[in-house]
Amino acid sequence: QSPVEHFTQEGPVLGCSPQKDIEKYGYTHLSAGDLLRDERKRPGSQYGELIENYIKEGEIVPVEITISLLKRAMDQTMAANSQKNKFLIDGFPRNEDNLQGWTKTMDGKADVSFVLFFDCDNEICIGRCLERGKSSGRSDDNRESLEKRIHTYLQSTKPIIDLYERMGKVRKVDASKSVDEVFEKVVQIFDKEG
Repeated sequence: QSPVEHFTQEGPVLGCSPQKDIEKYGYTHLSAGDLLRDERKRPGSQYGELIENYIKEGEIVPVEITISLLKRAMDQTMAANSQKNKFLIDGFPRNEDNLQGWTKTMDGKADVSFVLFFDCDNEICIGRCLERGKSSGRSDDNRESLEKRIHTYLQSTKPIIDLYERMGKVRKVDASKSVDEVFEKVVQIFDKEG
């Protein structure tokens, strides 16, 4: 059975995870950023230093690396349990290259049913990430990296969201609200979309 994907996109630095309780809907949460950070730390990784440099500069990691990590995680999940074929892919695609790479690699193998877009004011996002940075240990939780991420988002990611919007696949959530209010809206979307 082919996997079903729902992409999530957020403002460039939202710092709020959509994974809270999605398991009850039968989804496995895969964060592109977490997979990249884990690969960066993995001893002997051929991509570790390259990923670190891209993340630190607030730039988008080459699509081949990100897709290979996502596909590996999906394949491992489905190999462990063939019923787990629904994925919430967090933070992907980030640009046109990501989208084309995904289409080339996964066309006919996976169905993207919708994009969950967490919309949030840039200053709120920056504040949340700076707060997260006090305990996260993430090299990109600093104002300079966050401002670079905003620039990258406006140039590269927003056009992808606009494309999915024209396809009628975007489900927008006002992420400037409290975590509980945001989650309530996410639950409403998943109750409707399945």
